[in-house]
Amino acid sequence: MDQNALKKMAADRAAEFVEDGMTLGLGTGSTVHYLVEAIARRVQAEHLHIQGVSTSSRTEDQARGLGITMVGIDDVDHIDLTIDGADEIDQHFQGIKGGGAAHTLEKMVALTSAQNIWIVDQSKLVDTLGAFPLPTEVIPFGHTQVERRLAAEGLNPEWRRDDQGQLVTTHNGNYVLDLHVGKIAHPHLLAQFLDAQTGILEHGLFLDIVNKVVVGTPDGTQVLNAGR
Repeated sequence: MDQNALKKMAADRAAEFVEDGMTLGLGTGSTVHYLVEAIARRVQAEHLHIQGVSTSSRTEDQARGLGITMVGIDDVDHIDLTIDGADEIDQHFQGIKGGGAAHTLEKMVALTSAQNIWIVDQSKLVDTLGAFPLPTEVIPFGHTQVERRLAAEGLNPEWRRDDQGQLVTTHNGNYVLDLHVGKIAHPHLLAQFLDAQTGILEHGLFLDIVNKVVVGTPDGTQVLNAGR
Protein backbone atom coordinates (compact mmCIF):
# COMPACT_ATOMS: atom_id res chain seq x y z
CA MET A 1 0.00 0.00 0.00
CA ASP A 2 1.24 3.51 -0.75
CA GLN A 3 1.62 6.18 1.90
CA ASN A 4 -1.56 8.02 0.95
CA ALA A 5 -3.60 4.84 1.37
CA LEU A 6 -2.15 4.37 4.85
CA LYS A 7 -2.93 7.99 5.76
CA LYS A 8 -6.52 7.60 4.58
CA MET A 9 -6.87 4.39 6.56
CA ALA A 10 -5.75 6.11 9.75
CA ALA A 11 -7.96 9.12 9.09
CA ASP A 12 -11.05 7.00 8.48
CA ARG A 13 -10.47 5.10 11.73
CA ALA A 14 -9.93 8.29 13.74
CA ALA A 15 -13.18 9.77 12.43
CA GLU A 16 -14.98 6.99 14.31
CA PHE A 17 -14.05 8.69 17.61
CA VAL A 18 -16.17 11.73 16.73
CA GLU A 19 -19.41 11.91 18.70
CA ASP A 20 -22.59 13.93 18.29
CA GLY A 21 -22.44 17.32 20.01
CA MET A 22 -18.65 17.58 20.03
CA THR A 23 -16.54 20.64 19.46
CA LEU A 24 -13.65 19.29 17.39
CA GLY A 25 -10.16 20.61 16.82
CA LEU A 26 -9.13 19.93 13.23
CA GLY A 27 -5.43 19.93 12.42
CA THR A 28 -3.47 20.59 9.27
CA GLY A 29 -1.84 18.47 6.60
CA SER A 30 -2.39 15.73 4.06
CA THR A 31 -3.66 13.15 6.56
CA VAL A 32 -6.11 15.64 8.07
CA HIS A 33 -7.47 16.27 4.57
CA TYR A 34 -8.70 12.67 4.52
CA LEU A 35 -10.00 13.07 8.07
CA VAL A 36 -12.17 16.06 7.19
CA GLU A 37 -13.67 14.11 4.29
CA ALA A 38 -14.45 11.19 6.60
CA ILE A 39 -16.04 13.41 9.25
CA ALA A 40 -18.12 15.18 6.61
CA ARG A 41 -19.45 11.83 5.40
CA ARG A 42 -20.54 10.98 8.95
CA VAL A 43 -22.14 14.40 9.44
CA GLN A 44 -24.21 13.89 6.31
CA ALA A 45 -25.10 10.25 6.87
CA GLU A 46 -25.74 10.37 10.62
CA HIS A 47 -26.90 14.01 10.95
CA LEU A 48 -24.27 14.72 13.58
CA HIS A 49 -24.35 18.12 15.25
CA ILE A 50 -20.72 19.12 15.64
CA GLN A 51 -18.62 22.23 15.25
CA GLY A 52 -14.97 22.51 14.35
CA VAL A 53 -12.05 24.72 15.34
CA SER A 54 -9.34 24.76 12.68
CA THR A 55 -5.58 25.22 12.89
CA SER A 56 -5.28 26.56 9.33
CA SER A 57 -7.33 28.40 6.74
CA ARG A 58 -6.81 25.48 4.36
CA THR A 59 -8.52 23.03 6.71
CA GLU A 60 -11.24 25.53 7.58
CA ASP A 61 -12.07 26.17 3.92
CA GLN A 62 -12.22 22.44 3.20
CA ALA A 63 -14.44 21.73 6.22
CA ARG A 64 -16.85 24.57 5.46
CA GLY A 65 -17.08 23.46 1.86
CA LEU A 66 -18.12 19.99 3.03
CA GLY A 67 -20.82 21.29 5.34
CA ILE A 68 -19.03 21.23 8.71
CA THR A 69 -19.83 24.19 10.97
CA MET A 70 -16.62 26.05 11.85
CA VAL A 71 -16.00 28.52 14.68
CA GLY A 72 -12.99 30.42 16.02
CA ILE A 73 -11.00 29.22 19.00
CA ASP A 74 -11.97 32.32 20.98
CA ASP A 75 -15.66 31.57 20.37
CA VAL A 76 -15.66 28.31 22.34
CA ASP A 77 -15.18 27.56 26.03
CA HIS A 78 -13.70 24.13 25.40
CA ILE A 79 -12.68 21.65 22.71
CA ASP A 80 -13.70 18.04 23.29
CA LEU A 81 -11.29 16.35 20.90
CA THR A 82 -8.55 17.46 18.53
CA ILE A 83 -7.40 15.17 15.72
CA ASP A 84 -4.21 16.11 13.91
CA GLY A 85 -1.24 14.61 12.11
CA ALA A 86 2.37 14.46 13.29
CA ASP A 87 5.76 14.45 11.64
CA GLU A 88 7.45 12.16 14.19
CA ILE A 89 6.27 10.23 17.25
CA ASP A 90 8.74 8.48 19.52
CA GLN A 91 8.26 5.40 21.69
CA HIS A 92 7.23 7.61 24.64
CA PHE A 93 4.47 9.29 22.59
CA GLN A 94 6.32 12.59 22.34
CA GLY A 95 6.05 14.28 18.96
CA ILE A 96 7.37 16.77 16.45
CA LYS A 97 4.90 18.79 14.42
CA GLY A 98 5.18 21.79 12.17
CA GLY A 99 6.04 20.45 8.75
CA GLY A 100 3.21 22.63 7.48
CA ALA A 101 4.40 25.66 9.49
CA ALA A 102 1.21 25.69 11.58
CA HIS A 103 2.68 24.36 14.83
CA THR A 104 1.86 27.41 16.96
CA LEU A 105 -1.81 27.28 16.03
CA GLU A 106 -1.82 23.49 16.30
CA LYS A 107 -0.35 23.61 19.80
CA MET A 108 -2.82 26.27 20.91
CA VAL A 109 -5.74 24.11 19.79
CA ALA A 110 -4.21 20.93 21.23
CA LEU A 111 -3.65 22.47 24.66
CA THR A 112 -7.25 23.73 24.70
CA SER A 113 -8.55 20.24 23.98
CA ALA A 114 -9.66 17.65 26.55
CA GLN A 115 -8.37 14.82 24.33
CA ASN A 116 -5.89 14.61 21.46
CA ILE A 117 -5.56 11.98 18.75
CA TRP A 118 -2.71 11.92 16.21
CA ILE A 119 -3.20 10.16 12.88
CA VAL A 120 -0.15 8.93 10.99
CA ASP A 121 1.17 6.29 8.67
CA GLN A 122 3.68 3.91 10.22
CA SER A 123 6.71 5.78 8.81
CA LYS A 124 6.15 8.53 11.41
CA LEU A 125 6.89 6.18 14.33
CA VAL A 126 10.51 6.45 15.48
CA ASP A 127 12.62 5.38 18.45
CA THR A 128 14.06 8.85 19.04
CA LEU A 129 12.93 12.25 17.79
CA GLY A 130 15.12 14.47 15.65
CA ALA A 131 15.56 13.03 12.18
CA PHE A 132 12.72 15.32 11.10
CA PRO A 133 13.95 18.94 11.41
CA LEU A 134 12.42 20.61 14.48
CA PRO A 135 10.49 23.76 13.46
CA THR A 136 10.55 26.97 15.45
CA GLU A 137 8.50 30.08 14.71
CA VAL A 138 10.62 33.23 14.98
CA ILE A 139 9.43 36.83 14.92
CA PRO A 140 11.03 38.93 12.14
CA PHE A 141 12.60 41.52 14.47
CA GLY A 142 16.06 40.26 15.39
CA HIS A 143 15.58 36.93 13.65
CA THR A 144 19.23 36.70 12.60
CA GLN A 145 20.22 37.09 16.24
CA VAL A 146 18.01 34.15 17.14
CA GLU A 147 19.64 32.11 14.38
CA ARG A 148 23.13 32.93 15.68
CA ARG A 149 22.15 32.04 19.24
CA LEU A 150 20.82 28.64 18.20
CA ALA A 151 23.79 27.96 15.93
CA ALA A 152 26.11 28.65 18.87
CA GLU A 153 24.28 25.89 20.76
CA GLY A 154 24.99 23.40 17.99
CA LEU A 155 21.35 23.15 16.89
CA ASN A 156 22.11 23.64 13.17
CA PRO A 157 19.36 26.13 12.36
CA GLU A 158 18.24 26.69 8.78
CA TRP A 159 15.58 29.08 7.53
CA ARG A 160 12.72 27.40 5.71
CA ARG A 161 12.34 28.76 2.18
CA ASP A 162 9.80 28.28 -0.58
CA ASP A 163 10.48 27.13 -4.14
CA GLN A 164 11.45 30.69 -5.09
CA GLY A 165 13.98 30.91 -2.29
CA GLN A 166 11.88 33.29 -0.19
CA LEU A 167 11.53 32.86 3.56
CA VAL A 168 8.42 30.89 4.47
CA THR A 169 6.04 32.88 6.65
CA THR A 170 3.47 31.48 9.05
CA HIS A 171 -0.17 32.45 9.45
CA ASN A 172 1.11 34.89 12.09
CA GLY A 173 3.56 36.54 9.67
CA ASN A 174 6.65 35.06 11.30
CA TYR A 175 9.56 33.00 9.93
CA VAL A 176 10.20 29.27 10.30
CA LEU A 177 13.64 28.25 11.52
CA ASP A 178 14.19 24.49 11.30
CA LEU A 179 16.68 22.87 13.69
CA HIS A 180 18.59 19.96 12.19
CA VAL A 181 19.41 18.25 15.45
CA GLY A 182 19.61 14.68 14.18
CA LYS A 183 18.80 13.11 17.55
CA ILE A 184 16.92 14.68 20.45
CA ALA A 185 17.94 12.60 23.45
CA HIS A 186 16.18 14.83 25.99
CA PRO A 187 13.18 16.52 24.35
CA HIS A 188 11.92 18.10 27.57
CA LEU A 189 15.26 19.80 28.20
CA LEU A 190 15.39 21.11 24.63
CA ALA A 191 11.80 22.35 24.94
CA GLN A 192 12.67 24.23 28.13
CA PHE A 193 15.65 25.86 26.41
CA LEU A 194 13.62 26.93 23.38
CA ASP A 195 10.78 28.22 25.57
CA ALA A 196 13.28 30.56 27.23
CA GLN A 197 14.60 32.08 23.99
CA THR A 198 13.29 35.57 23.33
CA GLY A 199 12.26 35.86 19.68
CA ILE A 200 10.96 32.30 19.39
CA LEU A 201 7.17 32.36 19.48
CA GLU A 202 6.77 28.58 19.58
CA HIS A 203 8.52 25.32 18.69
CA GLY A 204 7.34 22.03 17.26
CA LEU A 205 7.97 19.76 20.23
CA PHE A 206 4.57 18.44 21.34
CA LEU A 207 5.27 16.80 24.67
CA ASP A 208 2.89 14.97 27.03
CA ILE A 209 -0.08 16.00 24.88
CA VAL A 210 -1.41 13.07 22.85
CA ASN A 211 -3.86 10.49 24.26
CA LYS A 212 -4.16 8.11 21.30
CA VAL A 213 -2.24 7.55 18.09
CA VAL A 214 -4.01 5.96 15.14
CA VAL A 215 -1.51 4.35 12.78
CA GLY A 216 -2.12 3.17 9.25
CA THR A 217 -0.17 0.01 8.42
CA PRO A 218 -0.33 -2.51 5.55
CA ASP A 219 -1.99 -4.90 8.03
CA GLY A 220 -4.70 -2.40 9.01
CA THR A 221 -5.00 0.35 11.58
CA GLN A 222 -3.53 0.27 15.05
CA VAL A 223 -4.81 2.42 17.92
CA LEU A 224 -2.02 3.09 20.42
CA ASN A 225 -2.94 4.46 23.85
CA ALA A 226 -0.48 6.88 25.39
CA GLY A 227 -1.84 6.37 28.88
CA ARG A 228 -2.64 10.05 29.41
